[in-house]
Amino acid sequence: MLTFTIRRLILAVPTLLFISLVIFLLLQLAPGDPMAQVPLTVPPEVKQQMREALGLGQPIHIQYFKWILQFFWIEPLNGIDALFGTGLAEGKLRVISWQTRSPVIDIVIQRLPQTLWVVGVAYVVGILIALPIGIISAYRQYSIFDQAGTFITMIGFSVPPFFSGVLVIVIFSVQLGWFPSIYDTMHVVDDWASFKVQIWQMFLPVMVLALQITSQISRFMRASMLDNLSHDYVRTARAKGLSEATVVLVHVLRNSMIPVVTVIALGVPSIFGGAIITEQVFKVNGIGQLLITAIQANDLPMVQTLTFIFAILIVLFNLIADVLYGLLDPRIRYD
Repeated sequence: MLTFTIRRLILAVPTLLFISLVIFLLLQLAPGDPMAQVPLTVPPEVKQQMREALGLGQPIHIQYFKWILQFFWIEPLNGIDALFGTGLAEGKLRVISWQTRSPVIDIVIQRLPQTLWVVGVAYVVGILIALPIGIISAYRQYSIFDQAGTFITMIGFSVPPFFSGVLVIVIFSVQLGWFPSIYDTMHVVDDWASFKVQIWQMFLPVMVLALQITSQISRFMRASMLDNLSHDYVRTARAKGLSEATVVLVHVLRNSMIPVVTVIALGVPSIFGGAIITEQVFKVNGIGQLLITAIQANDLPMVQTLTFIFAILIVLFNLIADVLYGLLDPRIRYD
């Protein structure tokens, strides 16, 4: 297992470099000019100076290697400086947002807590609800519970977030007045009362996101459980006199979790990417909304850095899913 993990980590380096090159070239070919939002009263020579200050006058390959050096070397050094108070990155140019003229990573770190509060909690809630629904639906196939679960999950699959988000705002915020319709990103949690306010304003966006997450994972859980319940080892375990709870929750569940782990692990990067549509609907000032505003402002350093971070997370959690396979199923060996 250790050899497999090291081999995959080494293989991830050229993979990520290739992905970074593709992201960079695609964004360089995208139309738009970061100087388009500069007032017309600014003289052309001043615009040229601004363009050179942003690094736009350099050749494409120089811009690419400069960005890679900043992302993989200078930004980690800044992180070390922030943690230990050293001066390793002092005077070195970081990845700067064209829109805000601030370091991109600093802006991402500022927005990340809001995304984790909403999307992260929704993901955890969705998993905790989806797994029991999938297990019970498979064990009691075609029962009323299974049919009701299937109906609800089909709704979760079919209704897009921009519709369900507006719908819950109209019902629970406008008509009933139970929950706020706009997420207050300036709210600070420092005591029990402020924590309850935070939970209250998170309820609607978390509910909308958890519906989608539950719909997806519960269907995979149900299908995997149904497949394993028909295998011979289940009949053997029952013939040995094991209790039904032991058969289902120990033997069947462990084997059924193998394909579900892939879905859960590959869904984790979406937490850091944020739910773009839901964040827009509820005005959550998170990573998803940051990406939208960066695209609208043609802020290439911000867009390519965020996109590359998502790619790193996908490669990383692919590796984590493969390692978890070996832990869940002793028959799987990588060495």
